[in-house]
Amino acid sequence: MSLHSAAAPLVNLAEAEGGHHTSLNPAVTGGSALVILLLLLWITTRFNRDR
Repeated sequence: MSLHSAAAPLVNLAEAEGGHHTSLNPAVTGGSALVILLLLLWITTRFNRDR
């Protein structure tokens, strides 16, 4: 089984669905990722008492 024949159903499914999910807003996704990363940065700097 070649890679092309294995990926063909997934490509057809993505084309039929439009390639994106309607409930995933890029601004909300990016904003929440930014908030999570900033929270992780804050937690890391609070526990880093080497300075």
